Amino acid sequence: MKISRIARIGAIGAVAALALAGCAANEGGTPPAGEESTSTLSGELVGAGASSQEVAVQSWAKGFQTANPDVTLSYDPAGSGAGRESFQAGAVAFAGSDRAFKADEIAAGPFDACVEGSGIVEIPAYISPIAVIFNLEGVDSLNLDPATIAGVFAGTITKWNDPAIAATNKDVTLPDLAITPVHRADDSGTTENFTDYLAQAAPEVWTYEADGEWPIASGEAAPQTSGVIAAVSGGQGTIGYADASRAADFGTVSVKVGDEFVPFSPEAAAAVLDASPFEEGRTEGDLAVELDRTPEGTEYPIVLVSYSIACEEYTDAKAAALVKPFLQYIVSAEGQEAAAAEAGSAPISDSIREKALAAIDLIVTK
Repeated sequence: MKISRIARIGAIGAVAALALAGCAANEGGTPPAGEESTSTLSGELVGAGASSQEVAVQSWAKGFQTANPDVTLSYDPAGSGAGRESFQAGAVAFAGSDRAFKADEIAAGPFDACVEGSGIVEIPAYISPIAVIFNLEGVDSLNLDPATIAGVFAGTITKWNDPAIAATNKDVTLPDLAITPVHRADDSGTTENFTDYLAQAAPEVWTYEADGEWPIASGEAAPQTSGVIAAVSGGQGTIGYADASRAADFGTVSVKVGDEFVPFSPEAAAAVLDASPFEEGRTEGDLAVELDRTPEGTEYPIVLVSYSIACEEYTDAKAAALVKPFLQYIVSAEGQEAAAAEAGSAPISDSIREKALAAIDLIVTK
């Protein structure tokens, strides 16, 4: 019980991170046009975590602060690992993370922002495809199967005109150019989701377990999402992975699923979440999902589900009073649509929303 309750604490932190960024603390979202806010909330909320959420958090913060002008929000997109660590240390009131806390992390604790013995809530508040992006002159898109993607990032496929790439791109002129794969240098939830895909979809090529830290010495390392974007755009023949909200200026990969090549899209990403089960052994407020990376339909399997994590009961009651309504906003249709418009994320389904609101209700505000 102690472990699962602490896990719920980590989840609540993530929920708060995202929720605070985009929610109107009056639970109603932004006020109607021409009307002034009647919010009585005030204070400062500080969070940190997943850089993949940065654009979505900005959209949530805009709505949150418009409705609650006396509340300020700051969010450091330092990466999922840094966000979880900061939340555990009590340095921030909420965290965003591209993966849920693991059972051993929950057991080890501590979670200094939370009352001792409190639980946590983990909410899948941000769903987005992870785009495989590349910079190759004259080429805008490629079709790649899982084994080929794994070979490129494992360093066993080293040229763009390799037969494995050419076989699925017969109408594309591929140069005799070295491939430079780029990966995250920091502990990253995006990396953990990407390596989880490689491990599930191409285990014969990618023989490593899912990990937030890049598991092999290969390619080029760059910090945070912004670093990967800069590294891929700054070279020729580069390839990397990043939240799809940052993929507009690059060539992108359609991934082979069954007999089809599926491009990334919010709809295809959301379909993976709805088709995947919640992890067993989690508590009521801990909505960690066990993603299925080998679908047989038209789902896009390289997807990240980013969690909002907050305390069920805070040592600072003022933080709870802001976190709870913020979370309610970000999982609302309004909050999800705001993130989709700005970040290209996939709105959560009504079924996930219902479960998320029940989890958020566990946050104590008295």
